[in-house]
Amino acid sequence: MSLRKKIIPKKIQSVIFNKKVGSAPGTLTHIGAKKTEKVTIEIHDYGTDHLEEKLIDSVEECRPYVDTSNPTWVQVKGLHDIEKLKDLWDEFNFHPLIQEDILNTNQRPKIEDYQEQIFVVLKMIYIEDDQLFQEQVSLVFSDKFIFSFQESERKLFIPVRERLKVENTRMRKGGPDYMAYALMDVIIDYYFNALDEINSKIEGIEEILWSNSDTDTLADIHQSRRMLIQFRKSVWPIRDSINSLLRDQSPLVAEETKLFIRDVYDHVTQIIDNLDNNREIVSGLHDMYMTNISNKMNEVMKVLTIIATIFIPLTFIAGIYGMNFSYMPELSWKWSYPIVWGLMIIVTIGMIFYFRKKKWL
Repeated sequence: MSLRKKIIPKKIQSVIFNKKVGSAPGTLTHIGAKKTEKVTIEIHDYGTDHLEEKLIDSVEECRPYVDTSNPTWVQVKGLHDIEKLKDLWDEFNFHPLIQEDILNTNQRPKIEDYQEQIFVVLKMIYIEDDQLFQEQVSLVFSDKFIFSFQESERKLFIPVRERLKVENTRMRKGGPDYMAYALMDVIIDYYFNALDEINSKIEGIEEILWSNSDTDTLADIHQSRRMLIQFRKSVWPIRDSINSLLRDQSPLVAEETKLFIRDVYDHVTQIIDNLDNNREIVSGLHDMYMTNISNKMNEVMKVLTIIATIFIPLTFIAGIYGMNFSYMPELSWKWSYPIVWGLMIIVTIGMIFYFRKKKWL
């Protein structure tokens, strides 16, 4: 990863709305960036020996899957078409507060139990052009279906879709709660990829600090610190939310699935520990940078001090013989000029030898 690469902000055509102050709970307003031109809906209806994947254009095509005995995963990409999403949510009886929170992409990561539905908000984190980007991913699941909502068309869940194609697997046999675990696990795995990139960046900064320190290095240190703070802010709430989900006795989450969710909890804890360690490392790199700058300044001041010290006796000699007194016998001697020069050279060499003996040079 290049540490001297010019950072070019990613151009995203977006329209951002703010929620009106005092609006009623459940008011549907898209808060965030428009990251895709069209909202797409894809159905994944599956069972032990059954898998049907279908890209649909209208909400009416979802109706056959509402009361089906097989679990159904509905994958939605894009959040800006409120009317289309509203029809879909009404078809599956989404709670109004869930609808509102899905559209608000500034949500804090959380897991909420609405009795008949469980709502999960996560932040997908990825790094491009040495910058950290986030995308909100929302999951809603019941005993019959699971929805995933993402802002863009990024192919986040390719590993899950590949596992879903294999017959007689735990993925096929599990219900919506297991699918929710699988989707959460994929997002957490992406965290490790982002963390590896940050680690590589920090290692590069450390190598540069040992050889050279400049203002670009300080900018890289501050950028890494901001990335870690933003990363931790998005991950920290997940641990408490997952822990709450494990403690709750929700009928929507089987005890067998909780064993796998505990594994996700362990991964999140590991990521938080790594983030904390990296923050300590970055703070140490900042201290190292300031120490290097201070040492360089001390070296410069040391050289200047030695030069000034050498010139003190020379200035003294030159000052004495620069006085315009009439009765100074040395001024009339034939060899006065070379003698004074020789004296100055001897004093200079003697002082340099003394400084070297004291290991000041």
